[in-house]
Order: sequence, then C-alpha cells, then structure tokens
Amino acid sequence: MCRVLGVSPSGYYAWRQRGPSQRQRTDEVLSVRLKALHKRSGGTYGAPRLHADLKDEHWCVGRKRIARLMREVAIQGVSRRKGVFTTVRDERRRGDPDLVERDFSANAPDELYVADITYIPTWSGFLYLAIVLDVFSRRVVGWAMATHMKTELVLDALEMALWQRQPTDVIHHSD
Repeated sequence: MCRVLGVSPSGYYAWRQRGPSQRQRTDEVLSVRLKALHKRSGGTYGAPRLHADLKDEHWCVGRKRIARLMREVAIQGVSRRKGVFTTVRDERRRGDPDLVERDFSANAPDELYVADITYIPTWSGFLYLAIVLDVFSRRVVGWAMATHMKTELVLDALEMALWQRQPTDVIHHSD
C-alpha cells in the first residue's frame, strides 16, 4: 500500500505513532472554550462576538478559525435580521398549471424561461431584482431593478427578455 501511495514505510509508521499536532490540541481547547462562551451568551453569540470575547481573554486567533471550529462543534449564533418575503401567495386565486412539471431542462434556446425575484439590502433600504433566465443557456436574458416589488418590476424583466431574444414560442415559469 505504501508503494502504491508513494509513501515510505518508515514515514507511514512514524505518522501512525505521532500524536495530535499543536494546532489540533489548541483547536480542542478552543472548542471547549467556544462552547462555554456560547453557552454563557445564552446561545446567541456568533463568530464575531466570540472572536471579540476570546480577544479580551488574550487569545490570538482569527475569526475564520473560530467560525470553522463553531461548525465542527455544531454551534451557531442567532441572527436578528428579519427575512424579506418576495413571494406573497393570493389564497383566493387558483394556481396556474405547471407546464414544465418541475423538469427544468430545455433542448434549445428560448424554449423555457424561468423567473424569480430577490432582494439586495443596501444602506438606504432594499432593492428588488427580477430576472428572467433562459434554461438552455443558463443566461440572464432579462432583468429589472426597483425599490418596490410590484407587478411592473416582473413585467419589465420579461419585456426585456422578449425584446432581446424575440422568441416565437416560449414557456415562462415563475413562482
């Protein structure tokens, strides 16, 4: 096996008998400390705050290392940001039939377009981005951005796609 892997037998046996590295031992101590600090915060602190706490305790460790150790020991902070819902379903209206039956593949360009809206947080509020994507080429063929999430935002993105590509027969799928 050593010959196949290109490792000397003496190197393999030395590796097998070697104990954990200094970094691994430090990671174990840090993990225990992170769990204690996280518990002390009521399970709310994330990597930035735990990093600050460890810095106050004179630990010299990076925030990314703390984030990695937190993932390894399965702890995470609580985010206070509120989610933004971009899809508001009208319960009174019956949904349109799913023409693609959840099969998002196309054999040629301009057969199937998919669309969605997302939001982008900025210092002055949210911007909403509507895109239309050609499934065959995975290319954005239309987009529109606005400070509101009204029907005209989606229609502007679709009109851009139709103006640019001028398809003859296309299925437009959105949620």
